Amino acid sequence: MPTNETTRLAMPLLQPAQAQKHVTVNEALMRLDGLVNLVLQSVTRQQPPEVVFDGQCWGVPAGGAAGWSGQDGKIAIGANGGWQFVAPAVGMRAFVVDRGLNAVHDGQDWQAGAHTAGVLGSGMNCGMAEAEVDIVAGNSFDTPVVIPASALVIGAVARVKQTITGSLSSWRLGTGDADDRFGQGLGLSQDSWAQGILGTPMTYYQPAALRMTAEGGEFVGGRVSLAVHWLSLRLPM
Repeated sequence: MPTNETTRLAMPLLQPAQAQKHVTVNEALMRLDGLVNLVLQSVTRQQPPEVVFDGQCWGVPAGGAAGWSGQDGKIAIGANGGWQFVAPAVGMRAFVVDRGLNAVHDGQDWQAGAHTAGVLGSGMNCGMAEAEVDIVAGNSFDTPVVIPASALVIGAVARVKQTITGSLSSWRLGTGDADDRFGQGLGLSQDSWAQGILGTPMTYYQPAALRMTAEGGEFVGGRVSLAVHWLSLRLPM
């Protein structure tokens, strides 16, 4: 059957003797500009942003509201102050900005961090959690950066954003069962860093928060950026 749109990217096609051809062509170019080398600002935000930027794209999740109502699962492309919507196809890839991960569409949803995507839904994902953490006074504290259950952890990294103060001489980074797993004797001054790559990747079967522990004293203040990196497996659908 003839169609007025292309099959893959749903770009509008010119029709014979069509008036105002530039409108159709410009709409197609706007979609192409958004979808080529696709970057999604988020795949979890349900409300559209207050300001629409041409070419900026979002993955509309279940429960899309306001200008995204009724468009669940589609890609919302900013265009001329409004939105154009395109349904993603199986195997389409995108970079998800608020997750810092590449994603693959499995026909039902965006799988952030997917390295593989089997026809039955199974696959391997890479994952990360990160946060800028304000130091809590005392000897040690659990940060808001959490390793999820059933994750094969590769390592964790850190950078001091604001000099760590207190009576300590250095600090350790780890989790509750091993507070130096990702580093010890770490620096206090701004821009000091740690790259705690594990010689043997370790599986965490229960969630575990990254823990900071003072050495030779206690924390008083400061700020540190932390991130932990892992691999995980998806079950078949």
